[in-house]
Amino acid sequence: MSEVVKVERHDAVAIVTVDSPPVNALSAAVRKGILEGVKSASADPQVQAIVIACAGRTFIAGADITEFGKPPQSPSLHEVIVLIENAPKPVIAAIHGTALGGGLELALGCHFRVATKDAKLGLPEVKLGLLPGGGGTQRLPRAVGPELAVKMIVTGEFLSAQDALKNGLIEEIVDGAPAVGGEAFARKVLAEKRPLRKLRDDDSKLAAAKADKSIFTNAAAAANKRNRGLEAPLAAAEAVSHALDMPFDEALKTERELFLKLMNGDQSKAQRYAFFAEREAAKVDVPEGTKPRKVEQVAIIGAGTMGGGIAMSFANAGIPVTLIETGEEQLKRGLGVMQKNYDATAARGGIPADAPAKRMGLIKGVVGLENVKDADLIIEAVFETMAIKKEVFGKLDQYAKPGAVLASNTSYLDINQIAAMTKRPQDVLGMHFFSPANVMKLCEIVRAEKTAPDALLTAVAIAKRIAKVPVVVGVCDGFVGNRMLAARGKQAEKFLFEGALPQQVDGVVTKFGIPMGPFAMGDLAGLDIGWRSRQDRGIKSEIADAICEAGRFGQKTGKGYYKYEAGSRSPLPDLEIEKLIQETLAKLGLKPRQIDDQEILERMIYPMINEGARILEEKIAARPSDIDVVWLYGYGWPIYRGGPMFYADQVGLKKVAERLSFYAKQTNDPSLEPAPLLKLSGG
Repeated sequence: MSEVVKVERHDAVAIVTVDSPPVNALSAAVRKGILEGVKSASADPQVQAIVIACAGRTFIAGADITEFGKPPQSPSLHEVIVLIENAPKPVIAAIHGTALGGGLELALGCHFRVATKDAKLGLPEVKLGLLPGGGGTQRLPRAVGPELAVKMIVTGEFLSAQDALKNGLIEEIVDGAPAVGGEAFARKVLAEKRPLRKLRDDDSKLAAAKADKSIFTNAAAAANKRNRGLEAPLAAAEAVSHALDMPFDEALKTERELFLKLMNGDQSKAQRYAFFAEREAAKVDVPEGTKPRKVEQVAIIGAGTMGGGIAMSFANAGIPVTLIETGEEQLKRGLGVMQKNYDATAARGGIPADAPAKRMGLIKGVVGLENVKDADLIIEAVFETMAIKKEVFGKLDQYAKPGAVLASNTSYLDINQIAAMTKRPQDVLGMHFFSPANVMKLCEIVRAEKTAPDALLTAVAIAKRIAKVPVVVGVCDGFVGNRMLAARGKQAEKFLFEGALPQQVDGVVTKFGIPMGPFAMGDLAGLDIGWRSRQDRGIKSEIADAICEAGRFGQKTGKGYYKYEAGSRSPLPDLEIEKLIQETLAKLGLKPRQIDDQEILERMIYPMINEGARILEEKIAARPSDIDVVWLYGYGWPIYRGGPMFYADQVGLKKVAERLSFYAKQTNDPSLEPAPLLKLSGG
């Protein structure tokens, strides 16, 4: 038939097999091959049933997104689905691995669907800022009911084969090879003379929601709860609603219009960019043929907040961990916190009821550094103090086995200095996890001067194994994320001295789409930490110091930049803070001015972009997209804005450079002068 689609006839059953590695994506060649295969099998008088299956590790895992934005090539997915749906003989989709996006839409066009027990089915287009554009918003509600369909499409969540069977998305779970199971099912359909079921003509599962629209609107509202600022989930819910109040073909036309509008919009462009940026970040510059070292046993030093969260990340991935503390009491406390976290997650249905016991069973708590002896990877997660970290690494030489990778979970400190404490600097690197480490996806992997290529690849591979997004960075103060955050923090603080209030600054930042502003974030982390650090370094910050001197350390004391009602984490503006700021400015002889939101936005975001440009100049990050991945997965940058460097391109580098120059003069702050790379790129 074609290079990527083959047709075999087994007596009365034709097997159309897609073989287009790695994920059988619906490229133009695959679409054409399926179309021709189904056409020829339909025309063959000896064929009575057709099975569509895939070779390799998965069924069709979606559209070929490299075709997006390019002129459409014939046949379209819609043409292929219509041909399948109107075939005069039963067409069965035999699913294994994942049937996602266009792959599931194609399967929904078949008359019957079967799947292997480990298959997953879903329409995750929303994660690329899109909605299903091949009839998924119309056929899925008819297969599983509109409530489950809107939940699946708006959240992008998958269904397991078992749930797909229970909800009518598939007819049967098959054992063994999917094509063999599909063929056996096809013979059953023929023997039982089952009528062909076209989902487009079957409205039975829509009846209840048609009679009572609130059934659907409640389900759509629940699915959209966490989608602040995102366009695609709302458009997807609207498209699904059309299944209830429009004829099928009209609803299909509207689905297509909504899809094209999203695809040409800024949000989807940003989300598709983020998709590729994440994959690009995993590509590491090491000599060809470098292989990661084997990691079977992991040791974590420190059972505090970070160490415990990192241990949970490994246990969640089924990897056994030795958690090491200096004393029984600290160990017991750390294990207790982890147990509590797991129990709370299980109680709200986030993990199965038996998961806490299973996962805690993978974490072995011990006292004494000598217990690292069997570990292939050792992650140090002690206090963020150079002296303590150096002491730990100085001792590791005695106990760690040769070839073990030694990683420091540090957010700022110089890995080269830490590596110098050992006789094996080639095995040392940074693995900067983000808090809470069992939840946050980013892992900044810090490559030191002497880090061996295979040690680096080991850290990248293990980060992926525990479902983290790895980004390789170089050594500098704060690496990528915290270094850029410091540039923003400096401006946030300056705003208070110029007359802005915490709630105005935070309001602009959250309106932009970042979940928390700098002052609310300070309250969450605890203001006393920065205060102590400033005291150690002999640095004064009159407003921040005055707030701490008043015993306002943030959420933990119920007052910081904001006040907090008992049991609540919601920041409330506080007149006491306004008064304190006014008094401090008067004491310093400073006159407050009116500051508009646009200035706040530009001075919050552009200095970060500027620092990102310096990071690229210094080769601390390999690519602008790596910086964006750090911000998307470590700092809550809104996915629909693509990352600070992507956003800079959207605004225009010339404009960013000009505004930075303006603010450098206006505020007498030379650090705001645009970086050479920014000036150069902005022309």
